[in-house]
Amino acid sequence: MKNLFSILVFSTLLVFSTRTIGENNPDNNTTKPEEGTVTRITSDMFRNLVWDYKTYPSNFIFAGDLPVIVDFYADWCRPCKLVSPIMEDLAKEYKGKIRIYKVNTDAERELSTKFNIQSIPAILYVPKGGKPSMTVGALSRESYKQAIQDVLMVK
Repeated sequence: MKNLFSILVFSTLLVFSTRTIGENNPDNNTTKPEEGTVTRITSDMFRNLVWDYKTYPSNFIFAGDLPVIVDFYADWCRPCKLVSPIMEDLAKEYKGKIRIYKVNTDAERELSTKFNIQSIPAILYVPKGGKPSMTVGALSRESYKQAIQDVLMVK
């Protein structure tokens, strides 16, 4: 009985400690996110996919291959929960044209501080060329689409 209990405890710990390895895993810093989805990223991933602010602290150098939207959110934020399905829809609609990432401000305080996030949701728009811009608050789907056209799709 003692051996059975030990095996059960070990199995449970193994299941809860194992993470799925894949493109949407925030601990996987080297793979590209899956097209047409919103990907939760960490500060390390942000530096690999968007801007390495530690290497280039005063000079924004875009690291991506497509324009990017970064949704700064928190799990407890009601307006953030309203924005989330809009971002999911936009990721599908603009598949292959832009990438959409999510950053949890509670978990990624360094990155939130770097962008002076004081209110959420905060949406960062990063074009392939030029400087990023940001909106704060939950906007309509049409407002986000307009920002994509005006900020991200400009050549």
